[in-house]
Amino acid sequence: MSSNIDEAAYVEAGNGQACLAFKDEKQEARFELGVSMMVYKWDALSIAVENGWGGPESAEKRDWVTAVIVDLFKSEKIVDVTLIEETLLYAMADEFDTNVEDDSALPIAAGIIEIYKQCDAQDFSTVEKLYLDWTEKQKSKGSKRIVQVEEDPLNPDASDSEEEEEEVDGEFEDDDSMAVDEVPEINTEPVVDEDGFELVQKKGRRRHN
Repeated sequence: MSSNIDEAAYVEAGNGQACLAFKDEKQEARFELGVSMMVYKWDALSIAVENGWGGPESAEKRDWVTAVIVDLFKSEKIVDVTLIEETLLYAMADEFDTNVEDDSALPIAAGIIEIYKQCDAQDFSTVEKLYLDWTEKQKSKGSKRIVQVEEDPLNPDASDSEEEEEEVDGEFEDDDSMAVDEVPEINTEPVVDEDGFELVQKKGRRRHN
């Protein structure tokens, strides 16, 4: 994929098709795997999952995000970078109570559009490389990123300067860890915990209704 991001990139269903879903099973399977790999590649979301900002079901919520993106292509005739980016950001705000303001969702969205185009041309090289990179990362995983968020007692809602990130070395097993030969499963149903999606993470940047 090109390092230059085309923010106006989009894909459109043709030949009278009602949506962008692939009719060929291999193309659809590779595309869904590619979307999953791109979602897993999003560092902001990985940190949120590792720190449980979405509650005890954080790992399942990440797979739900993948399903939401895939469903865009199964229900829409046109999908562009902006739509995917906004969907990712809304998911982070709603499910992880986190506002991402570093534009990191943009390359993920653009990458998904590019993967769709490649799968449409039956070119699966990028998807296969992403999966290989992910499996290698799982093998070499030896540290977990812990982000501690402390609230300012004088201004609890201001926290951008309060986030501290540290590396914790040692053997461990993440809740979201998977066997290296196992493809991340896509959960097509929203994850509802016993508290009705009440998030346990304390974030200074809060979502305002």
